[in-house]
Amino acid sequence: MSSTPTAQLSALGVSIWLDDLSRDRITSGGLASLIEQRDVVGVTTNPTIFATALATGTTYDAQIRDLAASGVDVIDAVFEITTDDVAAAADIFAPIYASTAGRDGRVSIEVEPGLAHDAAGTIAQARQLWAKVGRPNVMVKIPGTLEGLEAITETIGAGISVNVTLIFGLERYREVIDAYLAGLEKARAAGIDLATIHSVASFFVSRVDTEIDKRLSAIGTSEALALKSKAGVANARLAYELFQQAFAEDRARALIEAGANVQRPLWASTGVKDPSLPDTLYVTQLAVADTVNTMPEKTLEATFDHASIEGDAVTGAYEQSRAVLAELEGLGISIAEVTALLEKEGVEKFIVSWNELLDTVAAALEAAR
Repeated sequence: MSSTPTAQLSALGVSIWLDDLSRDRITSGGLASLIEQRDVVGVTTNPTIFATALATGTTYDAQIRDLAASGVDVIDAVFEITTDDVAAAADIFAPIYASTAGRDGRVSIEVEPGLAHDAAGTIAQARQLWAKVGRPNVMVKIPGTLEGLEAITETIGAGISVNVTLIFGLERYREVIDAYLAGLEKARAAGIDLATIHSVASFFVSRVDTEIDKRLSAIGTSEALALKSKAGVANARLAYELFQQAFAEDRARALIEAGANVQRPLWASTGVKDPSLPDTLYVTQLAVADTVNTMPEKTLEATFDHASIEGDAVTGAYEQSRAVLAELEGLGISIAEVTALLEKEGVEKFIVSWNELLDTVAAALEAAR
């Protein structure tokens, strides 16, 4: 085995993407250092990450002054700032993108969260972001809402790589896979080279445990308490089983034979929320080939420092995972209801962060003027 846990993960077939981006991280060389020293091969962003980055430090001051002088409004200013960061990060990852034939070296940027239930608006902004960043290794993040499914198909069909985000439930995940395959079929019909299109499906983990553990604590029986912190991993493991099944079916195989790539599962929300849990829980328990694990830096450093990577932790655990979900249902906890709630809350939380980002940039523009 390789010498460090992050190298061992990479050797297993897990792509490590950093769940964070800021201009300071780009300009200081910090991002390049994580690529070199922590086996990081991609980056994901979201409105919360950009809101945090813009609210701290001085690295955006010069651009804010220029934007203020040009008279742009706050929406255009945010668009310029975030796409500049993503383009710069994409350039740093370009060698990895080239060496992995587009599999990694990816930088994700999200459509405005307020468009989560607006398919046409999402499609239009996905095209706008793709064109503005102007790098082949960018991925446009589209929420896996019901309306997002149409946007995924149309965006993939236009040859744009997509990171489908905010997936919580297995039923919706199956719909996301179908939307991806439909997009590939559109792209093939349009004569687009399928090999150039990549996609990941971001399946959220720790938020499932947070919500279900709250309900288990309220039940309070020994049976309920014994199930705490097991649902997130079980749910994700069954998502991987679904991934294996879906891409072995005739429809997917025909597209793969025509040059298409599988849509890899991406484990998101992998920082533990409960401090009593092992800080690498959602890394070690979901280690399996053909996946991405997008980690906040704290989780990345914990993984590098002391994670125990013991090979495939997923494919032998399907029956055990089904048993966990069945026991939860037996206690009256509806997985479907929980995952629907989490999707709704996920969109709402990103809208709050987006508004915080707008407020931060608006204040900075006003101060610069």
